[in-house]
Amino acid sequence: MARKIGLAVFLVLLVAGGLAGVKALQVRKLVEMGKSYAPPPESVASFVAREEKWQSTLSAIGSVTAAQGVNVTTEVPGLVREILFEAGGVVAQGDLLVRLDTSSEEAQLRAVEAQLELARLNLDRERKLRTENMVSQSDLDAAEATMKQTQANADNIRTVIGKKTIRAPFAGRLGIRLINLGQYLDTGKPIASLQSLSPVFADFSLPQQELAKLKTGMRVRLSTDAFPDHRFEGSLSVINPDLDQATRSVGLQATFDNPEQLLHPGMFARVEVLLPEEKEVLVIPTTSVLSAPYGDSVYVIETNAAPPNGSAGLAVRQQFIRTGPARGDYLSVEAGLKPGTRIASSGVFKLRNKMAIVENNELTPKSAEAPRPPDS
Repeated sequence: MARKIGLAVFLVLLVAGGLAGVKALQVRKLVEMGKSYAPPPESVASFVAREEKWQSTLSAIGSVTAAQGVNVTTEVPGLVREILFEAGGVVAQGDLLVRLDTSSEEAQLRAVEAQLELARLNLDRERKLRTENMVSQSDLDAAEATMKQTQANADNIRTVIGKKTIRAPFAGRLGIRLINLGQYLDTGKPIASLQSLSPVFADFSLPQQELAKLKTGMRVRLSTDAFPDHRFEGSLSVINPDLDQATRSVGLQATFDNPEQLLHPGMFARVEVLLPEEKEVLVIPTTSVLSAPYGDSVYVIETNAAPPNGSAGLAVRQQFIRTGPARGDYLSVEAGLKPGTRIASSGVFKLRNKMAIVENNELTPKSAEAPRPPDS
C-alpha cells in the first residue's frame, strides 16, 4: 500500500514539474518576443521650419463707432401728423422726417401776427406824433416796447412750430421706425436711429508700454467676423492724451473711409496697427507645438539608422523651443530651432521621444496666416 501511495505522489510531482517547465518556456518566449517587439510607426504630417519677413504689428480688440450717430428725438410733445421717411433709408442733412400737429400753434401765431401788425401801426403813429411834439417820449417808448414784445411772442410760436417739424441733423442712414401715425410723443421720445456710415471710427486701446511706438497717421488694418474675407484699411487718427488709471492703457481711435458702408456702429473688430519695420522670423505651424508646464516643444524628424525592428525608417526627437508672436495658423520661434529643420506638424500629442513615424501630408489642412474656416 505504501509503495502505491509513493508511486502516485511521484507521478503527480512529475506531471506538475512538466507543466511548470512548459509554462516557464512559454513565459520565456513571451518575454523574448516583448523585447524584440516594435510598435507600428505613427503617421504624422511634416513641416520644414522656414524664415519669413513679418511686419511688426500691435493687435487689439475694438468696436466700430459712427463718426456721427444719434437717436432722433422730439424736443416738444405733440401728435404725429406726418411721417416722411422710410425705415432704413438714406437722408441728407435737413431732410424732413416727421411733422407733429401744429394747428394750435398756427392759430396762436395768426393772432399774435395780427397784434404785431397793430403794434407796428401804433409805433409808426407814435413816431409821427412825436416829431410834431404831440406825444411824450414815454408814449413812444411804450409803443416800441409793445411792438418788440409782440414780435418776441410771434418768434416764440414760430420756434415751437419749427421744433414740431423734425429734420435730419446730418446726412446718414436711418434705422427702424419707432413711431406710428397718430401717436402722441412725449419730450425726448426716440423716432429712429440716424448713423453716418462714411467714415466710421474704430475705438480700441493698447498697453502703455506701446505708447512710444504710436503716432497719428500710422496704417491700421481691421477685420470683423461679419466679413471674414475683407480687410479694411484705415489710419490712426487720435491718441488719447491721458491713460486709463485702472488698466494703464491708452485709448486710440482709427478712421476708416468705409465707402461701401460695410462697417456698422457697434461691430466687434480685430484691429492691427502696422508698425513701419519688418523683421525676420522662423515660423512653424501652431499645431506642431506641444505645450506643457515645463515648456513648449516640437518633435524633430530624423532618420532612424537602427530601429528596434531592424528596418530603416524615420523617428522623432523631442526638442524644446521658445515661441514668439503668432499670426494666423503660424507661430514664430525665437530659440531652439534652426531654419530647414523638418518637424512633425500634426498628431504630436501621440508621439514620444525616439518613436518611429511615417510621413503623410495628404490629408492635413494647409496652414495660413489669415485662416478663414468655411464654418466660422
